[in-house]
Amino acid sequence: MKADAVFEGGGVKGIALVGALQVMEENGYTWEKLAGTSAGSIVAALVSAGYNSYELKEILEELDYLYLLQNKGIGRLPYIGPVFELFFHDGLYRADRIELFIDDLLKKKRVSTFGDLPLGKLRIIASDISAGKMVVLPDDLVEYDLPPENFSIARAVRMSSSIPFFFQPVKLKKDRVQHYIVDGGLLSNYPIWLFDVPGVPQWPTIGFRLQDKQALQQEARISGLLSLTRGLITTMLDAHDRRFVEKAHAIRTIFIDTLGVRATDFHMTLEVRKKLYESGQESARRFLNHWNFREYVEVYRRKSGPRILV
Repeated sequence: MKADAVFEGGGVKGIALVGALQVMEENGYTWEKLAGTSAGSIVAALVSAGYNSYELKEILEELDYLYLLQNKGIGRLPYIGPVFELFFHDGLYRADRIELFIDDLLKKKRVSTFGDLPLGKLRIIASDISAGKMVVLPDDLVEYDLPPENFSIARAVRMSSSIPFFFQPVKLKKDRVQHYIVDGGLLSNYPIWLFDVPGVPQWPTIGFRLQDKQALQQEARISGLLSLTRGLITTMLDAHDRRFVEKAHAIRTIFIDTLGVRATDFHMTLEVRKKLYESGQESARRFLNHWNFREYVEVYRRKSGPRILV
């Protein structure tokens, strides 16, 4: 069963996406095109390169997230280091280890650049805060005078995963102007519409979306600049665009309960990772119990029904 897949961002909660992916694979789904934001871009990139859900589960269970936060030079000093990095490099932590980690995994499948994949196979969402717009990679690279086929997928993932203030942004030049590229979730954490075509599609687009029911019920206490910054980051990652989902999109979305885990819980235990994975599995099974592509097409694509929000 062919389908396109769109993965929402969610920081360390990405293993929940993999749990849902595993159930879909077991039920015969294969992925024609893939897209993702932030953590979702990691899953999308690795699946497009040939990784399956079982391989991804092993990778994310063993991953030391704190390793991704280590800095160099002055940045390694306790307390002072991250503050130095924030004021002089626009983020508490460098994101080069994320890029190296993804690049190493991709090369094991003999993939490095977008040109190593079939045309249109993978799209990654980032945000250009200098221009105030969403960036779809590799499509929009031509706007920065960069050849899409030669651009590193790992670098694109790094862009999409660069949480503002937390990770340092990637900088691209356009007409001698420096553009700051950060986490795609800032503008579009769930671009379920990305692969939509006019009329009746040949196959569906399945969305994988993270729901933080417990986290959203918690109130952040703001007492200063640091707590304000933390609240801004948490709101962006855990509450972005959650109020409404069009029913036409909701019907093709796997909603995954992430059990109150925050996107920046880098100390997450193996037990919590397993629970997130199982939550993804359970969510995908519930989705398959009611999902019917033909009914979706008849109701939402053959005729223009009302735009109902749920």
